[in-house]
Amino acid sequence: MRKRWISAILVLLLLLSVQANAFAFSDIKGDAAEADIIALRDAGIVSGMSAEQFAPKGKVTYAQAVHLIVKGFGLNIDHIRFIKQPLASDFYSNVPNDSWYAESFIIANLNGLSIPQDVNPNSVITREQFAQLLFEGISVKGDFPLIQIWINIQDEADVSKEYMTSIQSLLIMKVAMLEDGNFLPKQEVTRGEAAQLLHRAMQFVKKHQPIAPAPPADHEVSMNVTKVTDAVNQVTVSWGSKPNPGYTIGIDRIEFRPNGEAWIYYMTGTPDPNKMYPQVIVEPKVDTYVSSAYKPVLKPAK
Repeated sequence: MRKRWISAILVLLLLLSVQANAFAFSDIKGDAAEADIIALRDAGIVSGMSAEQFAPKGKVTYAQAVHLIVKGFGLNIDHIRFIKQPLASDFYSNVPNDSWYAESFIIANLNGLSIPQDVNPNSVITREQFAQLLFEGISVKGDFPLIQIWINIQDEADVSKEYMTSIQSLLIMKVAMLEDGNFLPKQEVTRGEAAQLLHRAMQFVKKHQPIAPAPPADHEVSMNVTKVTDAVNQVTVSWGSKPNPGYTIGIDRIEFRPNGEAWIYYMTGTPDPNKMYPQVIVEPKVDTYVSSAYKPVLKPAK
């Protein structure tokens, strides 16, 4: 009986060993991104070119990069309600609606990632382009405090201006690292590098607390009065430019005062900390109508 029990354990251990080896990539041993690749694989975020090959030196297409970042940060559009289901072709001229990456492009767009409208999803992405998308993915998760320093990059002249802020931020976060003082912005990013950068970014988000957005001051609320007819004016109450659609404004009530004033009481709402919003500039505003016999006056509702 004891021999059978020992034999059963040995068979189980052998099966587990075979199963573990089946999910191991034989070509990442000793690679700088080995631990990051394994972590992302175990989390179901990356897969190999085959069961045994990850190809860490292989190139990354724009489509693969977008899909990787969307999946790594768990980006979604669950918080948005649509009148019409969005299609990739609504935003991009070269992203087929039936492609495997179409949904990731839609999610990325509605979360504020700056992907060119005419992007070629099959083109190989550069290090600076990947850095831009990666930092924007981090920013969707929150606004994180960073020390105000400028890190010297020897090949700074090769960095496109629109990517510099993202690259500097990733360097400060220690998500990205320089190679002998260089960032190599125009070099094509490899699969191993992309996995390493993404995993570091995910760890940064996990370990750091984002800054809670401060509600804008009431003095930012303004109104615009437009004549509709001789008897009626349209009053548009605006809260100014805001970083996402989580900011709202509404009319609570209107009081018509004996002195000829119409007191318009407004309410403002700030983003729900438990929801994610696309990082797009919006202007919360609301319209109401008041008799032209009254002078509109804004009042914050209590």
